[in-house]
Amino acid sequence: MPETVSLAREITATAWLLLPLLAGALVHGLCMQHGWLGFLARPIDGDRSWRGRPIFGHSKTFRGPVCVGAGTAAGFALQHELLARIDALAAIVPIDPASVPWWLGAAAGAAAELSELPNSFVKRRLGIAPGDTARGPLSVVFYLWDQLDLLLGYWLVLAPAVPATATRVAASLILVGSLHPLTTLAGYLLGMRPTAR
Repeated sequence: MPETVSLAREITATAWLLLPLLAGALVHGLCMQHGWLGFLARPIDGDRSWRGRPIFGHSKTFRGPVCVGAGTAAGFALQHELLARIDALAAIVPIDPASVPWWLGAAAGAAAELSELPNSFVKRRLGIAPGDTARGPLSVVFYLWDQLDLLLGYWLVLAPAVPATATRVAASLILVGSLHPLTTLAGYLLGMRPTAR
């Protein structure tokens, strides 16, 4: 029984740590939908090419890491307030709110968005358009990479403050792998994203 409780606490901690990233995605989606911060909607690669193809493509802009970082920071700040005010919530969330200050949340959100760049670089080399996926045997590899790439940057930034245990990493892979396609589709249906992938 204690092992089951421990596993449940680790999964709860992981879900709690991932929630602010959802806030970051929401802020980014709203900015894309309404054209806010348009001055940042410039391609990170400056529209440059390498060997005749875009480096990352026009969909990877400076607005992404800024908005996701700001939204994630706001998400962590809100969590701190909730934990400080609701004792019952603090009892079930095994994360010290002081361990992830807002600025670390901002860095983690920005890093999550920037972790998508290697995927974009490889896809452009293979001639896969932004928002599209590979065909044939590579389709599964790229589908999984599309869903999970953000976790690399996120955990790299958070790990010094919140240990990235094997259970937490595994739980985050399952949670994000399951929910990321749904949030992407929801963003597309709400007009926050240009593609459903």
